[in-house]
Amino acid sequence: VFGAYYKLQSFIFMPVFGINNAALAIAAYNYGARKPKRILGVLKCGILGATALMVIGVAAFQLIPQVLLGLFNANADMLAVGDPALRTMSLAFVFAGACIIVGGVFQALGNSVYSMIVSIARQLVVLPVAYLLSLSGNIDAVWFAFPIAEVASLAMTVILFLRLYRKKIRPLSRMPAAE
Repeated sequence: VFGAYYKLQSFIFMPVFGINNAALAIAAYNYGARKPKRILGVLKCGILGATALMVIGVAAFQLIPQVLLGLFNANADMLAVGDPALRTMSLAFVFAGACIIVGGVFQALGNSVYSMIVSIARQLVVLPVAYLLSLSGNIDAVWFAFPIAEVASLAMTVILFLRLYRKKIRPLSRMPAAE
């Protein structure tokens, strides 16, 4: 089930990574040009676009999980486990879009370490939370580790972005723009 989920979610995430690549380049150019309003504008557009795509992904995973799993010739057991798994894990998509775009902006502004910290923290949250949820004996509970980890990741992303904003973006408005 997890293998099928991973392959299916790749179709949702691929266009978001495309938006991220574009946002990263535009934010970096505007950082070099000392244009904070444009950096924030690309961040806003990128987050909106990524979130819209992720909402479409959530809708698909919520409305037609059986059809999606059917692409993998799922038997009855796989459908029984996979239906709630896809529905639960896909809840993380909504938060992931913003994290991906802001992570790109971290890189654009020369703070790729922030992006790495958020990615590592996401993995460090998923594993212990999944283990703790597994203690309930209910496999469906384990899938909630993904949205929980993504919410934690979003919180960390927001905290790091506010720090980056104060240190790198806000001071740009006090500098003359590059010609």
